[in-house]
Amino acid sequence: MMEFTVGKTKIRIVKGDITEQATDAIVNAANPSLMGGGGVDGAIHRKGGPKILEECKKIRKTLYPNGLPTGKAVITTGGNLKAKYVIHTVGPVWHGGTKGESELLAEAYKNSLSLAVSKGLKTIAFPSISTGAYGYPIEKASRVALKTVKEFLEKEDKLEEVVFILFSQPDLETYEKTAKEIFNL
Repeated sequence: MMEFTVGKTKIRIVKGDITEQATDAIVNAANPSLMGGGGVDGAIHRKGGPKILEECKKIRKTLYPNGLPTGKAVITTGGNLKAKYVIHTVGPVWHGGTKGESELLAEAYKNSLSLAVSKGLKTIAFPSISTGAYGYPIEKASRVALKTVKEFLEKEDKLEEVVFILFSQPDLETYEKTAKEIFNL
């Protein structure tokens, strides 16, 4: 576990289960359909219950009938989760880094943070977006995630805490190593 601050915002990097976080919002590494799926997405939908899916269906009907575009973010209730809200964002599928993946991944983090701030939320927890089924290399993804959050927090001081929840010990260690470089710890 690692803890440090950027301005007034505390950043924590911990190993754990994102569905157990009691932050104002947790971020779902969703697929474009917003209908649940595998990995983090499936776990959030299963644990959060049917309310999340109901709201996702409404979003699909009204805002994004063709699915949530990569890099965009939307918010729903947290349902039965400890978190009040779920911010759903779609990260890029890794294609070797030649199809704008880093920009799209940065957009997913930035848009999630902006949405949290616009809703007056104070605490947010992120998984490692795109590093599961979407195949984004964890070293590269951690660099984009942490750099994007740092740049956001240097301009915006409304959040009290940003948490990165990593599922495995190797992922945790990768994020900690990257954080030491990016934040000069």
